[in-house]
Amino acid sequence: MAQWWQILLGLWAVLPTLAGDKLLSVCMNSKRHKQEPGPEDELYQECRPWEDNACCTRSTSWEAHLEEPLLFNFSMMHCGLLTPACRKHFIQAICFHECSPNLGPWIQPVVPNGQEEQRVWGVPLCQEDCEDWWRACHSSLTCKSNWLHGWDWSEGSPPCLAPSPLVWMAAGTQQSTVPHFSCLYKWALL
Repeated sequence: MAQWWQILLGLWAVLPTLAGDKLLSVCMNSKRHKQEPGPEDELYQECRPWEDNACCTRSTSWEAHLEEPLLFNFSMMHCGLLTPACRKHFIQAICFHECSPNLGPWIQPVVPNGQEEQRVWGVPLCQEDCEDWWRACHSSLTCKSNWLHGWDWSEGSPPCLAPSPLVWMAAGTQQSTVPHFSCLYKWALL
């Protein structure tokens, strides 16, 4: 009987490690992602960090860098031009989403129109990265505080929003308000 406890204890210790391995070096199930990560020797600019083990193709990395990206049928310049530094942050985010093989812990199923696909949700963003992104984009405009839902295209394009305050609240600190454009508000709340 003591052997069974040892076996169960061993399985209890090993199974999380085995499951954890499945969370790394995986690609999302979507129309643009490869089935398995692998080398891609000709990725464009901001997608190059994933050349050794990428979930994206050369074509996808090229599309991420277009002035009017084809990937999501959405223009990041819906309220005017972005500064080059701001645009670079968005391209980096697209490359991360499309190319990284290490998003396993945040991959979730989504079923649009009966086609089983996956998305990432709740991927953490370091405060330093968020602050860099804000500094790069603080003079650029967006039309929404939440880019995921509620777009109103009835007028042909959504209205542009003015800057709104960003509330920074780190654990155990006083609240401070920093001016920003609302597209980044959610990322800064840690």
